[in-house]
Amino acid sequence: MLSFHFGNLFFEIRRDCLFSSILRRSVIKILVVFSVDEAKPTAKTKVVTGLESIAPLISTVEETPEPITTTIKGSIPTWINGNFLRNGPGKFEFGNTHYNHWFDGMAMLHQFKIQNGQVTYKSRFLQSDAYKKNSERDRIMMSEFGTLAMPDPCKNFFQRFLSRFEIIGPMDNANVSFVKYKGDYYVSTESNFMHKVNPENLETLEKVDWSKFIAVNGATAHPHYDPDGTTYNMGNSYGSKGALYNIIKVPPEKTERKDTLQGAKVLCSIVPANKSHPSYYHSFAMSENYVVFIEQPIKMDLLKIVTCKIRGKALNQGIYWDPKLKTVFHLIDKRSGEVIPMKYHTKAISIFHQINAFEEDGFLMLDMCCSDGGQAISNYLIQNLRKSGEALDELYNTSDRTFPRRFVLPLNVTSDTPTNQNLNTRPSSKATCIKISVFCQHEDLHGDDLYEYGGLEFPQINYSKSNTRPYRYFYGCGFRHMVGDSLLKMDLKDKTLKVWQQKGFYPSEPVFVPSPHATDEDAGVILSVVLTPSQVK
Repeated sequence: MLSFHFGNLFFEIRRDCLFSSILRRSVIKILVVFSVDEAKPTAKTKVVTGLESIAPLISTVEETPEPITTTIKGSIPTWINGNFLRNGPGKFEFGNTHYNHWFDGMAMLHQFKIQNGQVTYKSRFLQSDAYKKNSERDRIMMSEFGTLAMPDPCKNFFQRFLSRFEIIGPMDNANVSFVKYKGDYYVSTESNFMHKVNPENLETLEKVDWSKFIAVNGATAHPHYDPDGTTYNMGNSYGSKGALYNIIKVPPEKTERKDTLQGAKVLCSIVPANKSHPSYYHSFAMSENYVVFIEQPIKMDLLKIVTCKIRGKALNQGIYWDPKLKTVFHLIDKRSGEVIPMKYHTKAISIFHQINAFEEDGFLMLDMCCSDGGQAISNYLIQNLRKSGEALDELYNTSDRTFPRRFVLPLNVTSDTPTNQNLNTRPSSKATCIKISVFCQHEDLHGDDLYEYGGLEFPQINYSKSNTRPYRYFYGCGFRHMVGDSLLKMDLKDKTLKVWQQKGFYPSEPVFVPSPHATDEDAGVILSVVLTPSQVK
């Protein structure tokens, strides 16, 4: 999440952690984009060669607890005043031990304070249990997503042997995003732990455990918000009878000053198609009346995950892609918690981020960034991202591309609905949906010109104005590298694309900030933190 305070107004955008490592000794830029050049169309994605090494972006950095000033080139609108908050991995080793996956690095919190056209920067490591224990011993003491902590050499042989039979506990290295519940700021990952933080000085305040309030073993780091501040999220629960997917609802207000997640409840539970192999999910979608859960063919083998220490494997080794399975869309009524009996299916796709979802004319439009493969997680091993030359080119050219797509889900399907004909009657849409169960074929939300930029990920919209509503514009990063290397603006009216790109510049996910009293959906600016690894000092 990227967060701004404008007086008493809080402006909030979902964000992800993949590309948020900040290299202090590199040139750090905050980019404010007002207009961008038109993209030139091309037939399809091309083979890319000569990619620049991004190894400096996956390096441990020092925190900057005291604000430092920056040099401004150009000007920042005076109405942009607030804290631009980011979160991501910033430390990849302790002593002689090192992490294996980009998702494992210790959470570092970043603040860009924008005030009266000036910017200061500060950063601090999250004081998680993982960070403190690792720092105390100067070695990795707690396992992470892609790294298994080795037994403590200070223990005797018998103790080290028994530690192999312990189940890995939940991780509190909350390095994915900033989120907000009941007016308070938290940093979050995908376990059951969040940390409350002070957005002004980045101090770690309190560790909060979801499982103390509701029966879940974790929650996503990408909640959704209703206009009144009610927050929705998703979390799995695991028991003797297998896994459940749970929709979570958190009230918008505190009953006491020290409230955290009090009043949270499980709105409903969904049974996985395979209880011992539930789907992995990073986020979910929400329209005005529905929560949409996408059960995708990225699967978690719970037996392998539970026994990972015995087998000497990290948690990520229990996650796999099964292209033989279909993707299933589940709709849940936000008010009643009823799981809609009708299931919508499409081919095997993988999804990490949704763009938007809205209802119109008896249909639910579901816009997402989709890939036809499911190997993305394994590509972000640190050893891969530190490759260079032909090895880096090969990694990129064999990786899946992600593109924005729209699925149109008919909401009024009954037993009388005819089969084997397209139920999508919207003349402006090329998507199809056929009642078998209901099988959906997507519509591309882009033209051929997007292939030139390697697809699009980390989508953002004018959230306060357009979330759960019909909309026209979205923004994202283009990927002609393993990390974003361009900023894109998509106009859904005619599927035209505008692009900002500069060689050697790697922007983070864009944040749309609307102009004061704006009426047009795209009246505002885009903020992005841009890294330049080739300008290391």
